[in-house]
Amino acid sequence: MKTTILACGTLLLGLASFSSRAVDNGIYLGVGIGQGGVQIEERFDGENFDFDANDTAYKLIAGWRFLDWPAVEANYVDLGTADDRIDGVDIEADVSGFSLAALGFLPIGPVDVYAKLGAVNWDAELSAPGTGFSGSGDGTDFMYGAGVQFRIWSLSFRGEYEIFDVSDADTVDMISLGVTWTFL
Repeated sequence: MKTTILACGTLLLGLASFSSRAVDNGIYLGVGIGQGGVQIEERFDGENFDFDANDTAYKLIAGWRFLDWPAVEANYVDLGTADDRIDGVDIEADVSGFSLAALGFLPIGPVDVYAKLGAVNWDAELSAPGTGFSGSGDGTDFMYGAGVQFRIWSLSFRGEYEIFDVSDADTVDMISLGVTWTFL
């Protein structure tokens, strides 16, 4: 019995160390899906405007991990169409954009813990369908986040949380699960 447990433990440790050594640094592509949120709390003409909504979001990922701990990454992020009802009026918010960030990895065997810091070039539209109200904006602001990923050979499974510092919004964020493939 002890021999079986020892053999299984040795096999698991060997696989973990093999998968962490077998990972190639290089160029990677991936996708992520999750939940995007928009929160806006403003006061207009003595009235409170409290918009807080979520929708399904997705991202396309392209990056270059040139050493074990640093990387650069570009993403296209679409936070979906978040909608909320305020004083009987349906309000929708669409936010999307491109981000460019530096990532710092802390490799722990086949697991990486990482943080990211960069900028997002965003486009946003706030509208009330059926009323004719529509407003839009765009800009470039900071973005940051953190995540964890599990690597096995060139495949990585990740979970991350990102905040996009979009002006005129209190919170624009995304929590996602994703997969990347390192091929060069």
